[in-house]
Amino acid sequence: MEEQKKKQNALGIFFEELSKSSGMVTFLAILTGILLSGLLVAITTVEVYDAFSVSFWAGIKAALGSAWSTYSSLFTGAFGNPQKIVAAFQSGDGLEIRRAINPFFESLVQTTPYVFGGLSVALGFRAGLFNIGAEGQLFVGALTGVFAGYAITGLPAYIHIPIALLAGAAGGAIWGFVPGFLKAKTGAHEVIITIMMNYIAFRFSDFMLRGPMKDPNEYTPKTPWIQPSAELTRLFSDQIRFHIGFFIALGVAYFVYWLLFKTSWGFELRTVGSNPNGARYAGIKTTRTTVIAMSLSGALAGLAGANEVLGLNHRLVPAFSSGYGFDSIALALLGKNHPLGVVLSALLFGFLRNGSRQMQLKSGVPIDIVSILQALILAFIAAPAIIRSIYRLKKPDVEEASIKISSWGGN
Repeated sequence: MEEQKKKQNALGIFFEELSKSSGMVTFLAILTGILLSGLLVAITTVEVYDAFSVSFWAGIKAALGSAWSTYSSLFTGAFGNPQKIVAAFQSGDGLEIRRAINPFFESLVQTTPYVFGGLSVALGFRAGLFNIGAEGQLFVGALTGVFAGYAITGLPAYIHIPIALLAGAAGGAIWGFVPGFLKAKTGAHEVIITIMMNYIAFRFSDFMLRGPMKDPNEYTPKTPWIQPSAELTRLFSDQIRFHIGFFIALGVAYFVYWLLFKTSWGFELRTVGSNPNGARYAGIKTTRTTVIAMSLSGALAGLAGANEVLGLNHRLVPAFSSGYGFDSIALALLGKNHPLGVVLSALLFGFLRNGSRQMQLKSGVPIDIVSILQALILAFIAAPAIIRSIYRLKKPDVEEASIKISSWGGN
């Protein structure tokens, strides 16, 4: 009897601590966003209204069926159809196996630029900087990466690929250095500067694609194809686009974790981000830290652009990015500005992005529902008190950490 009471007390303490954790809040925020998005799908479907005109229970059944059809097609689009995967492996047909597992690996392909972009914004947040310019830095990184990919010849892949990736990182770093320098030296607002730098990057890339970097054999603005030695190696076949860029992104995420939490410079960066006046009083060179942090943030975004042209497109075309840099802001917030959280958030966004295409084809639900789902999740993440109130969770003993952006409201 006494032993049973001890087990019950231990179990109660475990669930009490679990209810206080921010991880539980994040999980419930995602779950609540999914439920509300399913409700939105149901109330915007004509068949549901027709079913309600027959009877209330028929309407409920149609609403549940609509939500189930939406999310099942989203799941199979992101991970693949489990039945087809099993049947393909049982058949032993290589082509069928590749077709069956392709959705899963395509989701990882979509995840890769999100990892780079999320790390870029998260590192800026840690330094107290709001880097809105990841999209522009991504464009410039793609420009410099693709130039190194097609202009440099005669190198083996194990040398050419790192050079092209470093060129992409250098391009993004230069584009991040400018707002970082202006912020540190003049107090200019990095949000305004990075927004303006985005538009400069877009127009600059258009100019380069129509002028110095245009393929003379093409009528439309495109760069030449990169050298085969600069292409990121695909791990299966040409039918599956999954390449080593995903593992490079994971390696960079670990490097950012090590840099932020295992080095003295990372400690200085986080100190500047949380309390710049205190950091200055402690003797930390805030000006240098700000410039380096913004440059590194730009370098990470530049890697996202280089990854896209070296791993997927193998040349650069206008408007090649579909908003990876802007989505990365939401990604960093969802991941609590921690490299592991960013990777997990990138996986969520990548799988949602890839699955939404199949969802639209199969269930007829607009792809925008995924954007609404992401927005709902972020809204609940940003306001954890709502989730704690809905699910009656206990407040944590220590207030949940937040990243202070020093430039808002002054220096």
